[in-house]
Amino acid sequence: MHNSPIIQALFLGGFIIVILFLLIMDLGVFEKKDKIVSFKRALCTTFIWILLACAYGLFLRFTGEQMHGIEDKEALVEIVNKYHGHTLAHKVEAMDFTEGLNAYRKQSTLEYFTGYLIEYSLSIDNIFVMILIFSSFAVPPQYYKRVLMWGILGAMAMRFIFIFAAGALVAKYEWVLMVFGVFLLYSAIKMFIERNKKEEVHPENNPIVKLFSKFFPVTNEITDHSFVRKINGRRVITPLLLCLVVIEFSDVLFAVDSIPAIFSVTKDPYIVFFSNIFAILGLRSLFFLISSIIRMFRFLKIGLSVLLLFIGIKMILECKPIDIDIPISLSLIIIVAILMISILMSVIIPPKSDKEKIA
Repeated sequence: MHNSPIIQALFLGGFIIVILFLLIMDLGVFEKKDKIVSFKRALCTTFIWILLACAYGLFLRFTGEQMHGIEDKEALVEIVNKYHGHTLAHKVEAMDFTEGLNAYRKQSTLEYFTGYLIEYSLSIDNIFVMILIFSSFAVPPQYYKRVLMWGILGAMAMRFIFIFAAGALVAKYEWVLMVFGVFLLYSAIKMFIERNKKEEVHPENNPIVKLFSKFFPVTNEITDHSFVRKINGRRVITPLLLCLVVIEFSDVLFAVDSIPAIFSVTKDPYIVFFSNIFAILGLRSLFFLISSIIRMFRFLKIGLSVLLLFIGIKMILECKPIDIDIPISLSLIIIVAILMISILMSVIIPPKSDKEKIA
């Protein structure tokens, strides 16, 4: 078969090399100094990462078959049937290779952008937690970007493991999607109920911090961007490293929601991985952007809970024995509408305190 694991591994390896190069350029060339990232800079870099994500979407639209090394109709039908559902597979079987390839490219592109939008939206909720973590460890703002950069590298490695492990499970046991769907419904209800709950982070009670403090000497002082430094001749861990570890741990918990959510859109682990990675790459600049305008997103928790609810229901409906197929284009429209309504409500409806002042 042309769509051999070797071709897929080479494609994935090349993608990861390009991403690592971009990250190294961002860290080593453009951001050598420790300084607070301005709103203007955050807006600019967020826009650049979104453009790169869109560029990959264009690649899928015009040459998406290269992702799996598809070179003939037999390979095309196999991949479509495996990852994109029997409905599209039957359509592709009735088409010639060129028409089928075009249908596959369109579907892959829609799935990628829908997955990217889901991951990018849910990451905003994770940003609120990150802000609390930085505050609880008393990290100076000029060191945020360094911690976040290493956090992104760690998140990429963990997502790679999670996504392909989940992809293997879904491919072997389709009922796993039903479990994912039920879990997303639970997450949606939990998020809605706790939407007004004041989130707090207590580093001293974190099991990861306790574990590190038990086996390694820890200092409470932050004098530079070092994760480990020497004091009186011995190496000690700084709060920056502890902060990084807690952020990585929070990302693991966040991935438990976001990865199953994208599997509701596509079963292709490569599309899930690429949409995840591009969303994560833009997370650092999005963090600085959101932290500057955080008060504008008062209704986002409600929007995200509705989003998870829709995704959970979609995932359950598409599982056997129900087997109701919801078109990916309709899913994308609904997701965009949910997010736009929650953002517009946050902007249009002022906080109660503001209303009282006006009155």
